[in-house]
Amino acid sequence: MVPSQAILFFLFLYSFTAIATQSAHPAFDDSPLCTVTEDAEELAGVSSTTPVEIEEHGNGRIIDITHAYRPDMPKFMSVDSLGQVVFLRESLANGSLANFSELKIGMHSGTHVDAPGHVFQEYYEAGFDVNTLDLDVLNGPALLVDVPRDKNITAEVMESLHIPRGVRRVLFRTLNTDRKLMWKKECDMSYVGFMKDGAQWLVDNTDIKLVGLDFLSVAAFDDLISAHLVFLKSRDIILVEALKLDGVKPGIYSLHCLPLRLVGAEGSPIRCILIK
Repeated sequence: MVPSQAILFFLFLYSFTAIATQSAHPAFDDSPLCTVTEDAEELAGVSSTTPVEIEEHGNGRIIDITHAYRPDMPKFMSVDSLGQVVFLRESLANGSLANFSELKIGMHSGTHVDAPGHVFQEYYEAGFDVNTLDLDVLNGPALLVDVPRDKNITAEVMESLHIPRGVRRVLFRTLNTDRKLMWKKECDMSYVGFMKDGAQWLVDNTDIKLVGLDFLSVAAFDDLISAHLVFLKSRDIILVEALKLDGVKPGIYSLHCLPLRLVGAEGSPIRCILIK
């Protein structure tokens, strides 16, 4: 076997032996994400297997709180779903040397992060994009709290949560998770989020620098822009939106969030995990 063939064989073998065997998330159908032909099985020396979505890793120590990008996930302020995100530009099946895909997606789709330039034109023009966000804020100890289910996050609600000084990262789980709004095709504008007074109370009375929420906006629709303005004015608070908090117990975790380094972008898809 020549060296180039050996490398290709190793990559091919690794891609199949590394696949996990947990059950797929119930939001996905039972159709395989890709198939393994009998010839491929013989070449790789492995039995037939089907890739699945993995929600927990390391025997449950690592929890993925990022929504998988699905064509049928909601698109903000739209009755239409997100639609296709990954497009296969070149294909082995059509004679290309390799498979090459393209990504076409709005920066505020699925689990994502907001930069200050999202709602401040002067910040946008000055270059305060996702490439300038502080990774020290995006990674570290975080508190996951359950918010009262009967209202938006107001100053009264924030005060009732009794979040102590010194806590820098808080993930707010709301009625949005209970209603499975991120699993619907149409964007439900009755989602729960921060009101302006709740955002201001957080800024004035806590040390929180990362705010995470379980829908496409941290701000309730009635205060959509005003709450964002309160959060992002100082440029030291980072907003992470559309987190997947289903089934995660409240408590303290190690949070790790990494946006793409997109120069000039006011938002970015982001991968977020919790480590117990």
